[in-house]
Amino acid sequence: MIELLTERQLLILEAIIQDYTTTGRPIGSKLLEHQLSMNVSSATIRNEMAVLEHSGFIGKEHSSSGRVPSLKGYRYYVDNLVKPDVVDQNEIESIRLSLDSNYYKVDEIIKESAKILSELTNYTAITFKPEVKDLRLQGLRIIPLGNQQVMMILVTSDGNTESQIFNIPKNLSGEEIEAVIRVINDRIVGLPLDQVIDRLHETIPLLLHYVQYPAGFLDIFGDILERSAREQFFVGGKLNLLNFVENGDVEQIKKLYSLIERSDDINDLVGGSDQKIQVKIGSEMTNSSLVNYSLISATYDVAQHGQGLIALLGPTNMPYSKMIGLIRVFREELTRKLLAYYNLYEK
Repeated sequence: MIELLTERQLLILEAIIQDYTTTGRPIGSKLLEHQLSMNVSSATIRNEMAVLEHSGFIGKEHSSSGRVPSLKGYRYYVDNLVKPDVVDQNEIESIRLSLDSNYYKVDEIIKESAKILSELTNYTAITFKPEVKDLRLQGLRIIPLGNQQVMMILVTSDGNTESQIFNIPKNLSGEEIEAVIRVINDRIVGLPLDQVIDRLHETIPLLLHYVQYPAGFLDIFGDILERSAREQFFVGGKLNLLNFVENGDVEQIKKLYSLIERSDDINDLVGGSDQKIQVKIGSEMTNSSLVNYSLISATYDVAQHGQGLIALLGPTNMPYSKMIGLIRVFREELTRKLLAYYNLYEK
């Protein structure tokens, strides 16, 4: 249930959060007296601050300090008061210029976007590539490398490629390898990735004409197929996350760095919502190491090419209006870049 605050309490809460996210210092009644649009005394402001503190929206760092926002206060502000900043046109042009390179894979764009977003904010940025629901196998090639080694290259319908080098039996000729590839391509090219392995196992009797032990071959194929199909993400500004660790807590630093290195933890962190923009604050995130952090995430749609996600992980006292405004614009520019890439690739 949303707690009802008076107009004056709303103005005071909003001012405290905006000031604190700008300065990082506790906010006192004297400062607010000069800032508020309504004419009220510092004594009245102190009384209203006491009400907000009693309700859990703000607190004190120590008995004689000004007030700082609580996690409950941030949550109320984000849900009811925040107004995303309008991003300056010069900054938009800077984002476009940063993305304006020649890319040969979607992964390169997504990886670079994480780096750019982290540099713009000095926070940790996480970017997920578009997840194409009907991703299909477009082709398979094997290239002889000599010394009984070959490279298998798999190409998917989004233009992504995966490869792996493996050894072949000495008695397997180049002609036999080519025959195997023809059989496989005839039967699986054009299929959705989640159907490829089943179809390959159905093809084993045919492969026995060319390969004595096709199961090992299919295991290798399955490995690179899994790499191609799985959700991929990139993290920019990993070390930025450590800038907000209190008192140089070594154990927390270890936990945080471990968190951003593991894909399962990243998926747990950003998952759980189909909202266009979502803000998770402190204990709302499953990892206890992030109690003093917030995550702003935004999905982006690239037409039939799927939906991806971008996210910023920073301190709870981040300037939410500025960051939400920036992530909205960045999402639009990343979508524009990806659409241009796909249009070029499909021609």
